[in-house]
This record gives sequence, C-alpha cells and structure tokens, in this order.
Amino acid sequence: MCYDPTAAPPAFGPARQPLAEAADLTLTSTDGTEFAAFLARPESPTGVGVLVLPDNKGLSAFYRHTAARLAEQGHPALVLDYYGRTAGTTPENRPPEFGELPNVLPHLLALTPEALDADITAALTRLRTLGPAEVVALGFCFGGRQAFRTAAPRFGLTGAVGFYGYPDAINGAPGPTQLAVGLTAPILALWGGADEHIPPATVDAFDAALTAAGCPHEFVTYPGAPHNFFEQSAVDHAAAARDAWHRLLAFLDAAA
Repeated sequence: MCYDPTAAPPAFGPARQPLAEAADLTLTSTDGTEFAAFLARPESPTGVGVLVLPDNKGLSAFYRHTAARLAEQGHPALVLDYYGRTAGTTPENRPPEFGELPNVLPHLLALTPEALDADITAALTRLRTLGPAEVVALGFCFGGRQAFRTAAPRFGLTGAVGFYGYPDAINGAPGPTQLAVGLTAPILALWGGADEHIPPATVDAFDAALTAAGCPHEFVTYPGAPHNFFEQSAVDHAAAARDAWHRLLAFLDAAA
C-alpha cells in the first residue's frame, strides 16, 4: 500500500499559473463501464497532458492534489479510478478502511489488463479533448506499474513516468519487465533505495529488459529512501522528493 488518506504530495516552487478547473468527473470506458476521474486544468495550458495513475487504493485526495500541482505548472492532468466495475463511481464516499489490503484486494483481483486498457483509453480520449496532442502517463506504486505498461505504442503516449512501480511478474501475470519488448515510449523510473517491496535485482532486471528492447529509459534510485518517499510529511527524504519533482517536470518539458 502507498499513501494513507491524509497524505499530500510535496510542493516545490511557486505555481506558474492559476487553475481554470479542478473537478470530479464520471467517464465512460470504451467497454461501456462508468468510472470516476478527476480533472485539473490550467488557465492557459503550456505543456503536455498528464494521465495520473494512482496506487491500488484508487482515486484519492493525494492524486487530486498531485493533478492540481501539475496543472499549476501548465499541464492539464486527469486522474482515473480503477474500481468503477466493482466499487461504483463515487470514491469519495468509500469508507477509509476500503484502502486496507484485505478490503481492496477483491477489487484488485477483479481487474483485468483489458479493463484497465479500456479505462485508460477513455481517460486519454477525454484528456486529449483539452488540446494537448502529447500525453505522458504518471503513476505511483500500482499505478507506476501501469504507467510502464502504457509505454506500448497502442496508447500513443509521448512518455511514461513511474514512481516505485513493481515491474516483475505477480502471481504468474507478466509485468513490465516481461512486456518490455513491446514498450517504445521513453520511460522515467524513480525508485527508493530502501524500498523493501522492490529489491535492486528486480530494478536491474527491468533495466536490462528495456535496454535489450531498445526502449529509451532513465532510472534514478534514491539511497535510503523508502517506497513512498514522494510525500509532504516524509521530511527525512525531502531532498529525494525535490529532485524527483524537478526530474518529472524536466521529463514533461522534454516530451512537449
């Protein structure tokens, strides 16, 4: 699990422009399913769009704040929720205990790559109606894993950024490492050096697979940083979070 209900993303530097919109949405997937989303739009978009893929708790306040901070930097940003099929379209009404692993696990196990792709495709369609032809996926934890998947050509993305996304197979299901041969969009991967969930050997195997596949990528590991170091209250790892934020913005600028 990644961020608790009170978590907030760190803030480094002033906003470049005000928000024109920050609102919850209900979108319709390409398979007809309705799912929740959140859109943050800058007054005058100046950069690529960003599709934000949350951790396995789904759409939460942390990701609404993340989208707003991206929009303040000129990037239209849309967050999607994964659980429209099993938990409805109002994540704000889910009880706090929904995000605890025993409770969210049945919803996670009900997800399929096909359903995720259908929701991601619908979210990208909505985001592209705002103007930016170029879109980058940004994911955290479970969402980081999904962001790496979206580097496949079928999504038409300009790049993908993953914070501590587990890349290896899970229960026999192939992960980004096994799917690397089909990934082509540039990838920025940010890792915590003290992340107990993602050992260095797993990171190295993903690195080698992307290299063999010819997928452009940059990996940055922050020594001593834990799994969820990109968080406002993680003051002991503020330097890592600051560096990651600036690397993220530089990646988005380069993708324009």
